[in-house]
Amino acid sequence: MPITFRKSFRIFPGVRLNINRRSWSITTGFRNGPKYTRSSTGRDTFSANLPGGLGWRSTRTRRNREG
Repeated sequence: MPITFRKSFRIFPGVRLNINRRSWSITTGFRNGPKYTRSSTGRDTFSANLPGGLGWRSTRTRRNREG
């Protein structure tokens, strides 16, 4: 079984810093509403939860601009 690490810190109300073994991310949003997460690995995620256990999530990967 692999060992995992994950820690989340509340920076301001509605803003969290999430740290895991490979990356970090910033999440904005509140407990019962839409959330936006931007990761250091280039992933942007928008999620919204609905009453009754239903939810929606969209993930997009940012491209590196080298040049």
